[in-house]
Amino acid sequence: MRNILIFAAILTALGVTMARVADSMTPPAATKAAGRSAPAVEPPAISNGRSVTLSKDHSGHFQADARVDGRNVSFMVDTGATVIALTESDAARIGIRPFRSDYTTTVTTANGSAKAAAVRLASIDVGGVVVRDVPALVLPNSALSQNLLGMAFLSRLKRFEYANGRLLL
Repeated sequence: MRNILIFAAILTALGVTMARVADSMTPPAATKAAGRSAPAVEPPAISNGRSVTLSKDHSGHFQADARVDGRNVSFMVDTGATVIALTESDAARIGIRPFRSDYTTTVTTANGSAKAAAVRLASIDVGGVVVRDVPALVLPNSALSQNLLGMAFLSRLKRFEYANGRLLL
């Protein structure tokens, strides 16, 4: 189990790194008229209860507002991340407070190595798309700047796809 978590953490770090590299290689979106700037905020997620469509934010990432164990949490969707990673402060806000002795998994992030605590989330709901009993990691705030919604969530969906600049869950 420890090796799986270490591997997951390494994949998470690689996913974050590759996303940053891709961002630096992607040219800014064209605007409709010369001299006009692109909108600063993309439309929110669109949901019909069985599927959710996410648009890119101003930095080119997909953000998802979710309910974790009944509480609101914002995530960056990261298909390169194996796990779901929560910042320590957001985990505490939703009632997850691992003991220092629970931080036994070493992970490699874009900010370097850190210790993480393995936890299980009862449910994650993104616009009506719900996954139950999901493994996650809690990382210190210094190791993770935002929560990551990785493959531990996405792989449990019937499908997800990227098309026309949108992510369909």
